[in-house]
Amino acid sequence: MTPLLEVRHLRVAYGKVEAVHDVSLTVPPGAIVSVIGPNGAGKTTLLAAVMGLLPASGDVVYAGESMASVPVEQRVVRGLILVPERRELFAAMSVADNLQLGAFQRARHGDRTWRETLADVYRRFPRLSERRDQLAGTLSGGERQMLAMGRALMGRPRLLMLDEPSLGLAPRIVREIFTIIDALRATGVSILLVEQNARAALKVSNYGYVLETGELAVEGPSAELAENPRVAATYLGRGASGEPGPQGA
Repeated sequence: MTPLLEVRHLRVAYGKVEAVHDVSLTVPPGAIVSVIGPNGAGKTTLLAAVMGLLPASGDVVYAGESMASVPVEQRVVRGLILVPERRELFAAMSVADNLQLGAFQRARHGDRTWRETLADVYRRFPRLSERRDQLAGTLSGGERQMLAMGRALMGRPRLLMLDEPSLGLAPRIVREIFTIIDALRATGVSILLVEQNARAALKVSNYGYVLETGELAVEGPSAELAENPRVAATYLGRGASGEPGPQGA
């Protein structure tokens, strides 16, 4: 099966400091692929480079085409959409207006079906429907994450990139967010998930990569990674025997 996304030997540097070193990964159509690792490993930098927000060497091939000369706006039009770690909502605008802005490029190119997508987003996120007239800046953390994801879905993504969707959220809300991510798989959307919550990421994804100090340390099917002694001990708080390690379960 031809991958929807291929990242080939990607390198990203901030001045003389290389933050991402020779990273290659693939995302098959309809799959959830996770990238886990500690804070500062280069995960956010990786997504920003794939999106075209940072200069990089190597190649990003999306839907069979190199993105080397494709600007960010055109990547969005083609269905490559990022939900950033900080969510970057328009706090002084309503929930409904934030969602409609997510469909701006579609409407600009004459796609009149965005209203159908809006109705689907409200079905998928009932709380957004209830708060459609509320200012985005007054939402809870979980609701802001739902709004950021809903706004991204308004762009009708083929590949949705999520940067730390669980960041700063209570455990109950994290479970809800990951249930929504899992449900998106059934719609045919491919997902590249960057996440520090390794347990939740590996549970929901098909395949995983471990990024450490800008380099890929381990990769494999998510179920196998969860049983890998190194991954279990470092990221899941378990020893090789499966018993809770020093970090706890």
